[in-house]
Amino acid sequence: MTERVPVRENVLKENDRVAAGLRAAFGGRGIFCVNLISSPGAGKTSILEGTLEALRGSSVRAAVLTGDIQTERDADRLRRHGFPALQITTGGTCHLDAAMVRRALDSLPLDGIDVLFIENVGNLVCPASYDLGEDVKVVVLSVTEGDDKPLKYPGIFRRAGLMLLHKMDLLPHARFDPAAAVADARRVQPDLEVVETSCYGAPGLGAWIAWVQRRLEAKRAAEPHAQP
Repeated sequence: MTERVPVRENVLKENDRVAAGLRAAFGGRGIFCVNLISSPGAGKTSILEGTLEALRGSSVRAAVLTGDIQTERDADRLRRHGFPALQITTGGTCHLDAAMVRRALDSLPLDGIDVLFIENVGNLVCPASYDLGEDVKVVVLSVTEGDDKPLKYPGIFRRAGLMLLHKMDLLPHARFDPAAAVADARRVQPDLEVVETSCYGAPGLGAWIAWVQRRLEAKRAAEPHAQP
């Protein structure tokens, strides 16, 4: 028992070292990197499908790394929208780590990418502790889950920069209090931004996509020497 904490600290220290290298690589190219985290079934892949479809008619060049324990179905779904998508199969691990991302990027050249979406393994606990070199962690909370999730799983809400309140079209059919969820999330992280989303009906994904585009523009303005 006494060795478990040092081993975990060493693992996270090595992960942070690799993540720092990824962050430098992304920053040098002006790539805005999003680490998307949620419970299983909250709707991450559907959000990305809608996002890619909307970006297909824009000048934004996107790519996706998607993590799952076994199958490659998510990547297959995402490739249909015309952007590069690679599957990282973890083989049982409940989160992505920076080394997995670095290996995947051997098959996904960074040149020519504006936004890199990393869809983490469905889990609100393990992914929270692992830096992947991202600019921001985005946590997805769907109304089909409990509105008590921010206080039950505070780690990810504390580290997130944005919370997507998703599947809002189902709110009339769910026992979910959006105001309570937002209040609890901001008890954990007072500066947390919140955007309401849905893939089927109002409010849609427009506010989320606009948020991504603003953050990309802000990053490039702050890093004028980044290579496009």
